[in-house]
Amino acid sequence: MTPWSKIRHRLAVLMLCLAGAQTILSDPAGAVTGRLTVEAGGQKRTAIFVEPERLKRSPRTAIIVLHGANNGSGRRVQNYLGLDEAVRAAGAVVVYPDAVDGGWNATGDSGPDDPAFLRALAAKLVADGVADRRRIFLIGVSTGGMMALRIGCQSADYLAGVGALIAGLPSKLVEGCKPPPLAFLLLNGTANPLIPFLGGPVKLRGVKGDVVSAEATLAPFAAANECSSQRAVHEFPDRDLDDGSRVIMERLIGCKHMVELVRVDGGGHTLPGRPTRSDRGQSVGALNRDVNVSRLIAEFIRRSER
Repeated sequence: MTPWSKIRHRLAVLMLCLAGAQTILSDPAGAVTGRLTVEAGGQKRTAIFVEPERLKRSPRTAIIVLHGANNGSGRRVQNYLGLDEAVRAAGAVVVYPDAVDGGWNATGDSGPDDPAFLRALAAKLVADGVADRRRIFLIGVSTGGMMALRIGCQSADYLAGVGALIAGLPSKLVEGCKPPPLAFLLLNGTANPLIPFLGGPVKLRGVKGDVVSAEATLAPFAAANECSSQRAVHEFPDRDLDDGSRVIMERLIGCKHMVELVRVDGGGHTLPGRPTRSDRGQSVGALNRDVNVSRLIAEFIRRSER
């Protein structure tokens, strides 16, 4: 690193400290990592952020990632998902919030005001000059995906896009689901035993209620974007003949913003290309190894910004 690069890096770290980060670290690749604290709903809430070093400080794409119940903290889903490296070249900021007691209030029942927390977190990123207010994405995994769907349905006016991975829309939210036009990604396995692709009871421990099918989850976002009934279908190469699954992407045509369904035929409650994690002894089904989910997310965001 040149002397000028070192100075710029130190200035970036200093600016982040002044922006409210409590802990700042840097890695050899130049990323700045820290922990943010915001107050929402009368509670102090925390999130991990990762910001690549840059020559010019200007607002950029921000990706807020919501963990699931199994990887119930921002740090754990950060380590598990592998997204930081996938978006490093694009210079995106990645933020990993922590749910209260490891679980999101995905259906709006009594509990923490998670929508207020996520809105406050996004507002802080914008106010601190870190995030471009037009390029904030919310991605959720499992119960975090259900939470992302709640936000997408009810309060997504500050978002450019929403992604829900191995998740479905809670049945009780369907009637009031009125998303604005925004980019949307849904990924689930057709043999998911815990959040069923065709809808039904959620079988994650500690989570009650039903979800609707993947198609019914997609429907309000397709309608908001005025998509046609046509779809462009892409089947990824079957690189692992032994994993018992295939990945098919269906991109809706004629939409105001990109709307995609990634269907993992034969896939379980697993993220393609990432290690399998059982849900406290429960079977999670097949793991696809043909693609890497972190790259799917990065490509979704890249195409959404065109």
